Amino acid sequence: MIRSNSIKIYDTTLRDGSQAEDIAFSVEDKIRIAQKLDDLGIHYIEGGWPGSNPKDIRFFQEIKKVRLSHAKIVAFGSTCRPGTLPEEDRNIQALIDAGTEVVTIFGKSWDIHPLEALNISLEENLKMIYQSVRFLKDRFSEVIFDAEHFFDGFKSNRRYALSALKAAQDARADWIVLCDTNGGTLPDELQSTIDEVKKEITVPLGIHVHNDADMAVANTLLAVKKGLALIQGTINGYGERCGNANLCSILPNLKLKMGIDCITDDQLEKITHVSRFVSELANLPHHKYMPYVGDSAFAHKGGVHVSAIRKSDVTYEHVQPERVGNRRRVLISDLSGESNILYKAAEYKIDLESRDPKVRMILNDLKRLENQGFQFEGAEGSFEILIKKALGQHKKFFELMGFRVIVEKRREEDPPLSEATIMVRVGDRIEHTAAVGNGPVNALDHAIRKALEKFYPELREVKLMDYKVRILSSKDGTAAQTRVLIESGDGKSTWGTVGVSENIIQASWQALVDSIDYKLLKEKG
Repeated sequence: MIRSNSIKIYDTTLRDGSQAEDIAFSVEDKIRIAQKLDDLGIHYIEGGWPGSNPKDIRFFQEIKKVRLSHAKIVAFGSTCRPGTLPEEDRNIQALIDAGTEVVTIFGKSWDIHPLEALNISLEENLKMIYQSVRFLKDRFSEVIFDAEHFFDGFKSNRRYALSALKAAQDARADWIVLCDTNGGTLPDELQSTIDEVKKEITVPLGIHVHNDADMAVANTLLAVKKGLALIQGTINGYGERCGNANLCSILPNLKLKMGIDCITDDQLEKITHVSRFVSELANLPHHKYMPYVGDSAFAHKGGVHVSAIRKSDVTYEHVQPERVGNRRRVLISDLSGESNILYKAAEYKIDLESRDPKVRMILNDLKRLENQGFQFEGAEGSFEILIKKALGQHKKFFELMGFRVIVEKRREEDPPLSEATIMVRVGDRIEHTAAVGNGPVNALDHAIRKALEKFYPELREVKLMDYKVRILSSKDGTAAQTRVLIESGDGKSTWGTVGVSENIIQASWQALVDSIDYKLLKEKG
């Protein structure tokens, strides 16, 4: 039986995660993420490699000013360089200067690395591991040794890989972490290797797995079952190449599936928020298909599925979404049944009975529009408007009297200029305005807002957050049917709207109008 209090979670998003393609955290980003990780209940936060760049040096300076309630900040580095004693090594000195309570260093455990990458003898590599760990252990309360490439090293030269671990153990490392640095180890190999290690090593063991064979989460959980207690990973699985073991899957699995209370119930409920927060600071779209924390993790589309979960959510959900801070979503598409319509109506707080003939009318309208190219899965704002129009609950806030969009390019080297002119009626008043923008749709968006904000000042809160164009019939070339999906937000919530037309400006106009209508319906009822 695994004792819950023996499992420690070690996050390396700020160091290993930042090595992912397209990610570059600022110092301020790293400070904010560290605070969120602390709130999540993470035990160790690896802040970076102070010997490698000025940004990480500054992080360790700034994080000292931040009060953390739970986590220990860890500085990361390597063993001393060949031919250099630890006390003379610049990278080792940078670890000391970082001023953390805990330090992690990695060393080579695969024999080809000392021989081919470092051009040193196997014996010298073992000496570097021992001297570095021993030197740091006299200066830090906790020293963690990451055995880089351990599983590949064990397959190549079992005796030498174990010798690397023994060198760290003899130097009094507090933890020895077995690293699948290339991420290619399969679960049966990992388990048998751990069994052999435990026969020789008495120091507490940890696990660090990359995801190149898509086994990182599975291998991490199996390592826990084998008694390894220091669990390394990153938020959203960010990391070099294919990424690291994803803590957003590991933590719910440990707690909800394996009964290991490594964090509290309240902390687990924050994991979806933390996942999205880190995505935002990484400037990457949040991966909607991630287990537990993705938007699609508890999304139901098929009518049979929706009918079942209305009676019992366990029919198509393996855990309750609220336990990981997520929510159940029912998607609307041409696969929908009446249950989808009723579920969404209840979600929108619209009183609609199953026997009401308007349910069938809404469903028929939905299928007809989807056949034309509309898609309401990512456009729930448009679908709510569709329901309210069918029920006579939609209020017309303004009337379009016409618009014109001009795109002009004056010189080859200059960007095109876009201008939109619009005329709308609000009550008995007519508003005629013009605006420029970065492209015709942006100009149209600015013009409609400019026309309406004096009547509806709450529209100043609305920001266009995302704009997607999908060509529905490529065989028609530039005359193809086009679908535009717009995501809007007001700082309190986000909503999607959709438009479809052979004219991209008309499709964009439909989606823009629905976005404005949705905001006004939300505010004014």
